[in-house]
Amino acid sequence: MAAHEEEMPRVQLTRRRLIGGAVFVLSAVAFFYFVLPKIAGFGKTVHRLEGGDSWWIAAGIVLEIASFAGYVMLFRAVFIHDEGRIGWRESYQITMAGLVATRLFAAAGAGGVALTAWALRRSGMEARLVACRMVAFMVLLYVIYAGSLLIDGVGLGTGLFPGGGSFAITWVPAIVGALLLATGGAVALLPQDVERRLARWATGSGRLARWTALLATGPALAASGVRTAIALVRTRDWRLLGAPAWWGFDICVLWACFHAFGEAPPFTVIWMAYFVGMLGNLLPLPGGIGGVEGGMIGAFAAFGVDFGLAYLAVLSYRAISFWLPSIPGVVAYLQLRRTVARWREEAEGSEDEAGSYTLQSKASNTPIRMS
Repeated sequence: MAAHEEEMPRVQLTRRRLIGGAVFVLSAVAFFYFVLPKIAGFGKTVHRLEGGDSWWIAAGIVLEIASFAGYVMLFRAVFIHDEGRIGWRESYQITMAGLVATRLFAAAGAGGVALTAWALRRSGMEARLVACRMVAFMVLLYVIYAGSLLIDGVGLGTGLFPGGGSFAITWVPAIVGALLLATGGAVALLPQDVERRLARWATGSGRLARWTALLATGPALAASGVRTAIALVRTRDWRLLGAPAWWGFDICVLWACFHAFGEAPPFTVIWMAYFVGMLGNLLPLPGGIGGVEGGMIGAFAAFGVDFGLAYLAVLSYRAISFWLPSIPGVVAYLQLRRTVARWREEAEGSEDEAGSYTLQSKASNTPIRMS
């Protein structure tokens, strides 16, 4: 199938799925806004959501905009090396539409990855290059995640950073971060011909051969993506600062939400609780709804932060970071569909012109027999 004929990734929305999804979202919202406060014994605290400092809430919104700007900047650093079809406007549409897809799919944003890859292929980028660059993009993004777990975990665990915390909330995340970084380094050391070596086992017609052939491309793609990420870092492209900006400004939104309702805990505590809570995105829940909130609130409780304050800050943070951007994300999704349709028309027009030119060339080179 040609790149410009590839269909847009879609979610199969049956009536049962729509009803089930709506019930889940409403149940999660009802639990966190009405049930949890009563269980925890601070039923009146939920009403304080309306009384938060509006200036700090506004600051959180500005910080969230800066976070998404960093995401767009990183996208362009990895995928765009000349304007071509994808300018800043198209980059915004792809990244924000990916946000909506991430909300619709579970499993840590798989929908956003699929939609981004689809849009890049439709722009004319070769499929294997898209796959390699997508891996590099994710590596650059999540090396910040793993590095944060390691650095902040060791700092809190040794007492170098303020905030304290038990072994489970400091050293365990640090160990997880170290393992993730070590795994990435090991993948980068895989030989460049690993796919060819594994393909030797794929000869034949047995089930093992078929599975080996299918899996042979995985390690090679991962290694290529990691090496591409390392090569990009070596270029010292300033746009790569979009990776720490994406995470850093988003963490600052949570910090601002704490100030909106009271005194914020040490930033190092917010830093760790944020990343521990983000593990909730791995749960099979749409957009991590419920998992992220519960993970963050639980992490703050483990650090001894006032439960009511953490509850208000986390729910306010999720309103700004998760729910508010969904509105421009839906608009960008619709805009992207029109943009890709325009690309398809341009591609079909170019093919028609090329075909017409070929016919004219053949006609002009046809010898004329003189009688």
